Amino acid sequence: MPNRNESIDLLNQYIKGESLLHHSKMVAKAMEAYATELGKEASVVEEWWTAGLLHDLDWEKFPDEHPNKAIKDILPAHNYSKEIIDAIKAHAPERTGKVPETEIERYLFACDELSGFMHAVSLMRPTGFEGMKVKSVNKKLKTLKFAESVPRGDIKKGAELINKELNDHISFLISVFS
Repeated sequence: MPNRNESIDLLNQYIKGESLLHHSKMVAKAMEAYATELGKEASVVEEWWTAGLLHDLDWEKFPDEHPNKAIKDILPAHNYSKEIIDAIKAHAPERTGKVPETEIERYLFACDELSGFMHAVSLMRPTGFEGMKVKSVNKKLKTLKFAESVPRGDIKKGAELINKELNDHISFLISVFS
């Protein structure tokens, strides 16, 4: 499996936009933190980080084929594991038909949309993630015009998939991103 630097290089080959690069790194950080909290061995922590980093690899260049271009052509050609490829496939079940089943798949689904949403919340605050409260994230979740492209149902479903209360999931990610 490619190492972190090789994965970052691959990410930078396919994604140029600062916002999507930032999102990819946030999801990688969230996945790494959860894998560590769950007591995964180092090689598994690396897989989780990598799945988070590369989950939107083809979004910018191949939006209509996302994530199928990455899971069928790009990632296999670079020797990424079946676990990583399946996790990326399952993060977009409406496009791939694969629902999140394994632990890595469920956590990637849970971290993706919520990380993006929380980033949007952080941009509205002078201190970003520093001092962010669960209550303020929940308030923004109820404001449907705020970050309206983020599917609220997927955020709720993600927390359910990892057997966490949404507030606990938000709180954990605040601690990761602060």
